[in-house]
Amino acid sequence: MAPEQFQGRTNKAVNDDVIVAQLKRGEQSALRKLYDLYGNRVYALCLRLSGDREIAEDITQEVFVQIWQKVHNFRGDSKFSTWLYSVASNVAISHMRKQKKWWRSWFGSDQQNETALSNLEVNDEQSNHDLSRSGLDKHIAKLPEQARIVFVLFAVEGWRHEEISQELQIAVGSSKSQYHRAKQLLQLAINSELNG
Repeated sequence: MAPEQFQGRTNKAVNDDVIVAQLKRGEQSALRKLYDLYGNRVYALCLRLSGDREIAEDITQEVFVQIWQKVHNFRGDSKFSTWLYSVASNVAISHMRKQKKWWRSWFGSDQQNETALSNLEVNDEQSNHDLSRSGLDKHIAKLPEQARIVFVLFAVEGWRHEEISQELQIAVGSSKSQYHRAKQLLQLAINSELNG
């Protein structure tokens, strides 16, 4: 690692420590600094989990409210960013559990989930496509919610299937199955796009 890269990582860790200390003292300006540092990444995670920009914006706001309220729970056992993304994932999942559509997607049949997938594709084509959502993200957003959540948590956020199983209250085998399903659907979507 080049010295400037190492120094950048050290400065980021020191910056996180300073911001956490300021948050714990109740300094609201620290919340803005935190948002400036992590807002885009938290929003991207929320977008990947929810598949909807407006919902992702709402969840992102809720994440930073939760961080403000729960910063005293951060003990420093892990990197602050790890804790932040864990809070973000939990807030997003909690938010989605409250949505009837989310519950239907978890307990609905495969046929219902495939119908939902085709509806998402139609809606995306009919709307003005957001150019910032490109590449793999646009395909992830079209996955059925259960497969999308497991895929994002496992492949993007690095959770283990055991952790996903506990958080979502599903069997480990279901988590693995949904991950496999997501990979298959993504491969089909990418191949379809390439073969055009």
